[in-house]
Amino acid sequence: MKIASIVGARPQFIKCAPLSRLIREKHEEILIHTGQHYDIGMSDIFFDELKIPKPNYNLGVGSDSHGVQTGKMLIEIEKILLKESPDLVLVYGDTNSTLAGDIAASKLHIKTAHVEAGLRSFDRFMPEEINRVLADHISDLLFCPTETAVLNLKKEGITKGVYNVGDVMLDSLKYNIKIAEQKATILEDLNIKSKEYIVATVHRASNTDSFENLSSITNAFCHAGVPIVFAVHPRTEKYLKQYGLWNELCKKIKVVPPLGYLEMLKLMAHAKKILTDSGGIQKEAYMLKVPCITMRENTEWVETIADGGNVLVGADYEKITDAILNFEGVPIKGNFFGNGNAYVNICEILGNT
Repeated sequence: MKIASIVGARPQFIKCAPLSRLIREKHEEILIHTGQHYDIGMSDIFFDELKIPKPNYNLGVGSDSHGVQTGKMLIEIEKILLKESPDLVLVYGDTNSTLAGDIAASKLHIKTAHVEAGLRSFDRFMPEEINRVLADHISDLLFCPTETAVLNLKKEGITKGVYNVGDVMLDSLKYNIKIAEQKATILEDLNIKSKEYIVATVHRASNTDSFENLSSITNAFCHAGVPIVFAVHPRTEKYLKQYGLWNELCKKIKVVPPLGYLEMLKLMAHAKKILTDSGGIQKEAYMLKVPCITMRENTEWVETIADGGNVLVGADYEKITDAILNFEGVPIKGNFFGNGNAYVNICEILGNT
């Protein structure tokens, strides 16, 4: 088959890497990068480290409002699909790139497959939730990472073309963790020791766009009394400076720019705990068996909560501080995401369609 794979953001690069390698053994792949993440630290380094083939197309859409960004992607992806005439379009996750790719293909009556289908936070104020729901309802093949995702789709009347294949991020993590341990020098670079620090990330709009939430979170970081390494998303840095929070933060904790996948993987694997509002990092923390403190009111990765490896604290100063000091987060079951062969399962299904 001729498969057009559409990516645009950091989590999608990680998910794409193991699957793209296998797809190219049996099929022709056209890789389309929307340019949703365009910063070197958020894009180029992932292609280099994960050995993802150079995109056939880079749309360079960049940052904008949701409507403008999605609209630009939709226009340009449609042009490429008309030119290339793929047999199938493959989309990943829950970004604007996901939705634009799925809509463009569906309108042209090209079969679509959604990797990481069926996730639900049940919070329609999250743009990612809208993207997930719409992508699932127009995709032909739905590759779910967990049984919970399959059940979510069933409740919405979606049963055809649904497969529980496991999670491709587990595939990528298992493949890269040994490489990260050997090659990444982040602990030495930052002069920190294993299990003596906490890793933090914040990027979700509900936190970054709110002075109240972002100041509460950063105050908790500054006054927790434990070493914190904060990998700062470019958009988050912009708001921290705009709100006058940047200078104090840099004095109290280690603030670093976005890290490559291998560096971040090693940093997380050796962390005492992880603070985040990222869906992907919640899951990676669980896979690495590192306690995760999630600064959101809800999560699409409900299994990590149910199994005891993750706790929701929102942007509440007291809850964040208490979790930093007291949450142990030891998973009971330890695995809801398959056996690390999701990409094999997906390729087998694609080969039979």
